[in-house]
Amino acid sequence: MKKIHIPVYFYPLAAMLFWGLSFIWSSLLLKSYQPVTLIFIRLIISSVFLFALIFLLGKNEKVERKDYKLIFLSALFNPFLYFLGENYGLKYSSATIAAVIIATIPLFSPVIGYLTFREKLTPLNFIGIAVSFAGVILMLVTPDLSLAADMKGVFFLFGAVVAALLYTVTLRKLTMKYSALVLVANQNLIGIFLFLPFFLVFEAKTALAVPVTREIVTSMLLLAIFASSISFVFFAHSVKLLGISKSNIFSNLIPVFTAVFSYLLLAELFTVQKIVGIGLVIGGVYLSERTRKRL
Repeated sequence: MKKIHIPVYFYPLAAMLFWGLSFIWSSLLLKSYQPVTLIFIRLIISSVFLFALIFLLGKNEKVERKDYKLIFLSALFNPFLYFLGENYGLKYSSATIAAVIIATIPLFSPVIGYLTFREKLTPLNFIGIAVSFAGVILMLVTPDLSLAADMKGVFFLFGAVVAALLYTVTLRKLTMKYSALVLVANQNLIGIFLFLPFFLVFEAKTALAVPVTREIVTSMLLLAIFASSISFVFFAHSVKLLGISKSNIFSNLIPVFTAVFSYLLLAELFTVQKIVGIGLVIGGVYLSERTRKRL
């Protein structure tokens, strides 16, 4: 059978599409559940899906004992700290604003990539990052230049950004030895146990009182399978192929996808300012990635 060739850029683009949509699905679910409950259920479904996939594909790998500490550390950063920051940030802001702040990850990732792995970037890479970030800022402010978000939400979301950056460092080391599928499955399983005490103590009673509807089930399944499972596998594979900095550059596309689907599904306002911001984001990603073809 002829092997199907999948372009390298398919993995980060698909991951960012699902993560962009995750802000929509999470916003819908946060109307019914508290953040920890949402994350806890999301991780349970994701873990079942990923370990079933590992079993069906015969992809199970033995993890060396010395690597368990690093896998635990990666799970502490993501899903634990990242999801706490993202979901509490979403609770106090809109889906688009949350996605815009998460998209600042590429602004800091070149420094992390250089300090930890000596990844090289050209001047055009930095110009692309700057242009893309300008688009992010344009989408973050109102016409009178005031911040279009609650500062509490901004604080949580930037906490998620820090956790994501630290996660990529541990992830890069692990992807050199293990498949993305096995790594994400184990990280999500560890995440369940990290969130379990908080769920039982603070949110279990209120969660059980929520009536389960078709919208809740659908959004939860989409969130768990695509945003918590497939997207992380794709991103981990992207980090392995492209490196930390170049993979994280694609994070600038998250608010683009979120803005478009927020307009289509949540009826959020889609202004000229947002359209210009989206254009700058896409242009910046294009500039940042042009040089890779020449390396």
